[in-house]
Amino acid sequence: MQIHGFNKLTLLDYPGHLAATIFLGSCNMRCPFCQNASLVINPSAQPSIPVSDVLANLQKRTNILEGVCISGGEPTIYPDLPEFIKDIKALGFKVKLDTNGTNPALIKALVKESLLDYIAMDIKNSKDKYALTSGNPIINLDLIDESVAYLLTSPLDYEFRTTIVKELHTKEDILSIGEWIKGAKAYYLQSYQDSGDILAPGLSSHTKETLTHFAMLLAPFVGQVSLRGVD
Repeated sequence: MQIHGFNKLTLLDYPGHLAATIFLGSCNMRCPFCQNASLVINPSAQPSIPVSDVLANLQKRTNILEGVCISGGEPTIYPDLPEFIKDIKALGFKVKLDTNGTNPALIKALVKESLLDYIAMDIKNSKDKYALTSGNPIINLDLIDESVAYLLTSPLDYEFRTTIVKELHTKEDILSIGEWIKGAKAYYLQSYQDSGDILAPGLSSHTKETLTHFAMLLAPFVGQVSLRGVD
């Protein structure tokens, strides 16, 4: 388990809960708009935080925090993720997992063991443009589709989300995604923002008006469509 970031308090990462966020290194995608590029490209060069230190800090904050968000990178590439979550759950916290959906077997196992309370799964783009948008030319869409199908029928709280980039996402892509995740509880369109740690600088965001239009196009497919990162 490679922990390279620990946000001790967030009001944003876990909807409806005061939470801490743990950032794990490494990822099996290379999304050009990735805002944690240093964690993806060269995680070994980033400062590492011992698991024991994170757990000790969480233990001290049990009367303050309600949940813990595990993000990345991509958390599901770590075989020891279940044991790590068990340690967090033993402290009494709810756990939210951020994932790209490439490991549906592990997602299902975590849910079966009651180790997750919320999942946020990234939908990178329409299926036709997934390899381009994920930066992985050999991406296995069957695995991602399996994760989508599982969440659509799961009683667990979840959301789908897409970071919308002007150079990558069109109206046609948005409609295709809507058809793909039809029946979803919640879908968030996140406006692209340059964090300063971007994998491929030079990208831009759509206007608020365009994002609002995209949300209207999705309304017939999804129970709740909302925008994030829009002023």
